[in-house]
Amino acid sequence: MRILIVKTSSLGDVIHMLPAVTDAMQAVPGIEIDWVVEEAFARIPAWHPAVRRVIPVALRRWRTRWWSPASWGGLLGARRAIRAQEYDFVVDAQGLYKSALWTRWARGVRCGHDSTTAREPGATRFYQRRFPVPTELHAIQRNRVLLAAVLAYPIHDVRPDYGLGALAERLGDPGLVLPENYVLALHGTSRVEKEWPVESWMHLARVMAGQGRPLVLPWGSEDERSRAEAIAAAAPGTVVLPRLDLDGLALVTTRALAVIGVDTGLMHLAAALGKPGLALYPATQPQLTGVVPDRHSRRALINLDKPEHLAPDVVAGGLLALLETL
Repeated sequence: MRILIVKTSSLGDVIHMLPAVTDAMQAVPGIEIDWVVEEAFARIPAWHPAVRRVIPVALRRWRTRWWSPASWGGLLGARRAIRAQEYDFVVDAQGLYKSALWTRWARGVRCGHDSTTAREPGATRFYQRRFPVPTELHAIQRNRVLLAAVLAYPIHDVRPDYGLGALAERLGDPGLVLPENYVLALHGTSRVEKEWPVESWMHLARVMAGQGRPLVLPWGSEDERSRAEAIAAAAPGTVVLPRLDLDGLALVTTRALAVIGVDTGLMHLAAALGKPGLALYPATQPQLTGVVPDRHSRRALINLDKPEHLAPDVVAGGLLALLETL
């Protein structure tokens, strides 16, 4: 059996799809899975052993320069790549007009959510088979339920398996010199209201440095680099990483003693890699999209969203208590 998954963005959403792929790999022997994804996140499907071919698209980039011949050439090239293979099923796991576009171009039975459970109900007109997927489920479970309905297999374990257990062995070494017993601190996020105050990060950095467990800070934009440098200046031993690609970030995550971060896609990567830690939610609720650890991990990954639990002293104490259990 050959299927095409359409799940283009964002980083966390793409990671949320991995457990469904693992389910399908285990339930359907010999299944071949291709995946349409935004170019910035193309490494993620490629990490999964069941994904045969990744088809990167660049709709975000093409939309900013829609008049450019290069953009139209890229769009037509993506269409050719999507149509190059005949599939048994084409599964739009995103339920948006933009994902329905890629689904419509593919050759195979087009499947997705029904109009009562799709994020954009009008997108369901592009599907030939539609499935109700309860919206009160976590996003990871919704993906699993949808793919299981399309391929007609049962889900035996509610806990997700992201399929990345052997990833560290397959990643190249970025050549970084990292401190021992470091905690990866994911301070950057897509919206200002989801940030934890920089003063709180500074306090945490000082506490962790005093315990010999320094923070290591990645960044993906100039604003994030400036914040990382301000945090590092407040606590000796805190490390600001160079800008890394997804492979480098995954490897740094696998080597960390623990991870602490805000509502960001990289926190979901940490969950997929089975890392212990704390996830901080100053502005969002984790019930439907919060981090969920891989089923093979026996270490705690805790979501915090109540204001009293997000106080700097409380977070620092909670992280130290968690580290004592490792």
